Amino acid sequence: MPKMRAIDAAVHVLEREGVTTAFGVPGAAINPLYSALKARGSITHILARHVEGASHMAEGYTRAAAGNIGVCIGTSGPAGTDMITGLYSASADSIPILCITGQAPRARMHKEDFQAVDIQAIAKPVSKWATTVMEPAQVPRAFQQAFHLMRSGRPGPVLIDLPFDVQMAEIEFDPDTYEPLPVYKPKATRRQIEKAMAMLNDAQRPVIIAGGGIINADASDLLVQFAETTGVPVIPTLMGWGTIPDDHRLWAGMCGLQTSQRYGNATMLASDFALGIGNRWANRHTGSIEVYTKGRKFVHVDIEPTQIGRVFAPDYGIVSDAKAALELFVEVALEWREAGKLKDRSPWVAECTERKRTLLRKTNFENVPMKPQRVYQCMNNAFGKDTCYVTTIGLSQIAAAQFLHVYKPRNWINCGQAGPLGWTIPAALGVRAADPTRRIVALSGDYDFQFMIEELAVGAQFKLPYIHILVNNSYLGLIRQAQRGFQMDYCVGLAFDNVNSPEVGGYGVDHLKVVEGLGCKAIRVLKQEEIDPALEQAEKWMAQYGVPVVVEIILERVTNISMGTEIDNIVEFEELAKGKEDAPTAVALLD
Repeated sequence: MPKMRAIDAAVHVLEREGVTTAFGVPGAAINPLYSALKARGSITHILARHVEGASHMAEGYTRAAAGNIGVCIGTSGPAGTDMITGLYSASADSIPILCITGQAPRARMHKEDFQAVDIQAIAKPVSKWATTVMEPAQVPRAFQQAFHLMRSGRPGPVLIDLPFDVQMAEIEFDPDTYEPLPVYKPKATRRQIEKAMAMLNDAQRPVIIAGGGIINADASDLLVQFAETTGVPVIPTLMGWGTIPDDHRLWAGMCGLQTSQRYGNATMLASDFALGIGNRWANRHTGSIEVYTKGRKFVHVDIEPTQIGRVFAPDYGIVSDAKAALELFVEVALEWREAGKLKDRSPWVAECTERKRTLLRKTNFENVPMKPQRVYQCMNNAFGKDTCYVTTIGLSQIAAAQFLHVYKPRNWINCGQAGPLGWTIPAALGVRAADPTRRIVALSGDYDFQFMIEELAVGAQFKLPYIHILVNNSYLGLIRQAQRGFQMDYCVGLAFDNVNSPEVGGYGVDHLKVVEGLGCKAIRVLKQEEIDPALEQAEKWMAQYGVPVVVEIILERVTNISMGTEIDNIVEFEELAKGKEDAPTAVALLD
């Protein structure tokens, strides 16, 4: 049996499990792993500027393509605690990432050694599994178990903590005979699917709620086939956006308190039955359960048994991987259509289409400084159907979900539940590392952008180009809007007179100087006529320099974006569209 250090065995396991890229920051307690990576030369390492940034890069890498698992590496102590936000974000959205930390030697653990912390206990609530490996011979099996757990059932992140002496100890391990463990995913039965189909077929106005589990399962094509076979409109969740193209006749818009369209909410309220697949009934999607469930029946399909009934009790629940369930849904639907058993849904679809055509928000504002609505209209015109958007939280994200269009799965990469500020830059870098060819457009408000701005240097160093749209109103806009209920505008302003950059006009931070200082390129836009030339320049710079390019768009200081307390009580702060000239890029009005 070959003998090697336990940490060398771990790298062999990473290779055999398909890992080709890792993100991290080296340190004394994890240097054995870095020595093993250097010796093997099989895994590309991207050096982050902050370990939280590395964890979000790993998230972006995983979310970019089916089968990917991002790896984040850090030393002992604060590196592990820096990873916690990434673990939380990944756990909340069912995203598998592997976080690896160094640890003090076993003899010095629990003795308040320098940078020694019980990271296993800290990480446990926000990970699928967290372990400190105390025996060298268990190292390769801990990594094997990690990949098995990340891929089985509801996907999620794992943290492996490795004491220094455990990494360095010699063990026996044969990498040539290593095989990954079989992945477990629950599967629906034919009888269960037939019961759900009977309930759907009995309904007069059914909808399908398409969640992020469909994207995780790489089953979007099956969803579209099922919707087309049954003629049932689809309401994607924020995490399921892209499961069906926005311009598909059965795309009904999104429902929710914030990230939704007027017609999406109206269609949900008009429905009498909802089939949820791979979704979790998030509160920003539902609002109160009383309003959301009134007058309709529900079937819930989810890979995680404890998710069914967690938010509310559906009329029927099925524990299944989304792809396994949709394969059977398509099979049964095709048989029933052939037998003439499916209802004609064309009148219901026509109603939904009319709502898409008429219940629109205005985007075609001429104001300078610009209103954000006009920015998204310009983005719709500038970016094609292959564009992958990356964003996190704030008014910028909410408005994006109301006005942008997504046409493919994994082209809306967003941390849905956790929403940590600063997520966008490192996540976009992770997506680029996973896919060197995709057109990536990241979107941030000024506060999200400033949170982890240092990670732009990673894009410059490792040649990871993408376009970053920075909409700047020099405010914590979403919090300012939430403070309206308290009749205050307190501690949310980011504007100040910058003595070094009077040209920013009181908006505070000179993002162009900061971006350029980090080795990237940037351009500032003040009015809509300048957006297209700025984007053309951005493309040239990316091709020439291979670095991220930031296009900063100066917005009016205060814009309130549509949102409310219930899906039937959304406040529209701006005037609504009266015709195509008011919303020229609304998906239902496009030629």
